Amino acid sequence: METVKGFKEFYGEEAIKRKRVKEILVKYFTLYGYEPAETPIVEYEEFVKGDNVNDEAVSDIFKLQDRGKRKLALRYEATFQLKRLSKNKKLPFKRFQIGEVFRDEPISANRFRQFTQCDVDVVGSSIRDEAEILALTFFVLKELKIDAVININNRKLLNEILDKEKVKEKEEVIREIDKLDKLPESEVKKNLKKYKAEKVLSIFKKDSFEEYESYKEIKELLKYCKFYGIKVNFLPSLARGLSYYNGTVFEIKTTKMKETVCAGGSYLVNRLQSTGIAFGLERLCALSKVDLSEKNVLAIALVDNKEVVKTVQSLRDEGIICSLLFGKPSKAMQYANSKGINYVLFIGEKELKSKKFKLKDMKTGKENNLNFDSLIKKLK
Repeated sequence: METVKGFKEFYGEEAIKRKRVKEILVKYFTLYGYEPAETPIVEYEEFVKGDNVNDEAVSDIFKLQDRGKRKLALRYEATFQLKRLSKNKKLPFKRFQIGEVFRDEPISANRFRQFTQCDVDVVGSSIRDEAEILALTFFVLKELKIDAVININNRKLLNEILDKEKVKEKEEVIREIDKLDKLPESEVKKNLKKYKAEKVLSIFKKDSFEEYESYKEIKELLKYCKFYGIKVNFLPSLARGLSYYNGTVFEIKTTKMKETVCAGGSYLVNRLQSTGIAFGLERLCALSKVDLSEKNVLAIALVDNKEVVKTVQSLRDEGIICSLLFGKPSKAMQYANSKGINYVLFIGEKELKSKKFKLKDMKTGKENNLNFDSLIKKLK
């Protein structure tokens, strides 16, 4: 039976890569002082929609109904859940969360209906926190060997420009301007004509934005990014699709993929200024070049007794990844090859008596007889 369109399952090397990428994310989230959180996948529909019912992502939610005929929905992101999670918490409240989110939308090579979102957010934030999140992002991408550009802008600047140009339907115009990196300029201009706002396009080609008051926040963010030694790119047309952003927005792009790698920005949570970024695990895995090699062992039991189990448990106590199989060595060797296992360890009566174990390197075919201490040293 095939999986439902837009839903995937992961196994083998693909699952190992996801695990490794998650470990790198958690390492950096923790290093920067974020605490883990877990929230429900199913919520009340009204809570999921919030005040942003016109946002595309909100319109794509999966709707449910339970036996009590309550209107429910699957979460489409984790940010809206911060309203409940951060209530009465000491500020700044810094949390990270890795979990599944769902969107009933068209799928593509890098767009699914179920995907894993990895979020960091600060409730009660400042521009310094925004710079720190961008630094965290920079170093995560560096460790994952993903060559990407961090683009930044500020929604206040966009609003100030449109106010100055007396544009009435600002949200609609901002959505069109945000498409400048996705559509030809001529098409964006055509769309802006509907709102009599095509003249604003020339403003976003300017070299200087010093005349706008809101540009001060961008300059301050750029200053703090320099403190961290990271490079970011000011992109005046960047808006991000979600309407709740009220300040800085950021979007990470790469030439290896047309979709955004990760993105975020600043917004209000319970009337508190907040900021955060979301990494899509599937896209990170598609782009990253993490080392998946690790020392693992298949212990082949040539006898069936307590000492075999104790020997294998002793290896595991030392942190060595070890599987145990009883039965014919030939079948066990085939299994080891199919799983890409590095070493095979033979445990029989002779080995248990002499306390010397035959270890075979599956890559080179070389065999060694080692005592337990030498075995540990070889496998660590």
